[in-house]
Amino acid sequence: MTKEEMLDLVRFDAWATDRTLESVSALTREQYEKDLGSSHGGVRGTLVHTFSADTIWFARWQGESPTKAISAEEVPTLDALKSRWKEYQQRLEAYVRGLDDRSLHAPFGYKDFKGNPYTVPLQNQIQHKVNHSSYHRGQVVTMLRQLGAKPQSTDLIQYFRLPLNRG
Repeated sequence: MTKEEMLDLVRFDAWATDRTLESVSALTREQYEKDLGSSHGGVRGTLVHTFSADTIWFARWQGESPTKAISAEEVPTLDALKSRWKEYQQRLEAYVRGLDDRSLHAPFGYKDFKGNPYTVPLQNQIQHKVNHSSYHRGQVVTMLRQLGAKPQSTDLIQYFRLPLNRG
């Protein structure tokens, strides 16, 4: 994968996350916080988990080794989550823009929460992060439908159909 292709994935992920958060904005606070017995409880828990994982991976790429996830209390409202996610998205895109193809393919070491070391090419870690987000966005779509809200499509092909995103 090239740097430009990786940038496409990172930009897609931000676009899809923004669309998901926009759909979630139609929920009441009670609906947003409701435990639906799903992955990470409900909409809020799933979004916080996804944001936390995103920022954990990014911290690893900065040479840090986080030892815990972000809690829902650290992002107490949907607006707080949106704000922090937007800031993260900008930092991630700038980081990927600063990479070259060689660094994307090179083995990149990190440690998990328990301190176990792993080495995986950076491109595969970034792909994993995008895939993880897509998986949980799909769960949020189901929860939105259960709550009577209408989710927006976040399909990758829809992103590439947008005139500004055509290569």
